[in-house]
Amino acid sequence: MISRESFAGWYRNRFVWVAVIVLTVSAGAVVLVNRAGPEAEPADLQGQIMARMRTTLEQADPGQHNHAGHGAQQVATGEKPAVICGVRVYGYEPADVTALADVQTVYGFHLCGVAEQKRPWDVAVKLAGPVIMDMSTEPPGIQVVEATADVMFVDRLRQMFPAKYAEVALKEALAESEMADQRRRYDAAAGL
Repeated sequence: MISRESFAGWYRNRFVWVAVIVLTVSAGAVVLVNRAGPEAEPADLQGQIMARMRTTLEQADPGQHNHAGHGAQQVATGEKPAVICGVRVYGYEPADVTALADVQTVYGFHLCGVAEQKRPWDVAVKLAGPVIMDMSTEPPGIQVVEATADVMFVDRLRQMFPAKYAEVALKEALAESEMADQRRRYDAAAGL
């Protein structure tokens, strides 16, 4: 049986309290590091898809998601300028999946700027429009919606996108927060 005196001695022992405090602080630090790391993937599937789309488009050669023949000017050093993209996900298929690895096709919108040094956003080469990404390949396949000589843009969009996503694509582009983040990243990459 524990006597009252032995409990009081333990309770007053400063080494025990130091150990309790160190243990508590350590556990709290581990939780914060695991929860708030900048490299941590977004917890939600939509955020994971957006991050994967953005990374894929930014790492791809601009010709893969080029529109209307626009291209970046060649730099004297031969170094390719960074491509900074903002994206919006309209939907994905299969629609009932819960893990990024199970997503096969993503329907969305992209707006990318080629960040040539000291070139402001307003005059930068931009690549924009509805995009379909085939997530079943590595790297993901990129297919942009473009008009042809025989098919108008709206009709081409309706041919390529499922109806529920095509209607959204005709009305919506980037969210305001995504555009602000893209402009901030573009300015940094262009040295502005």
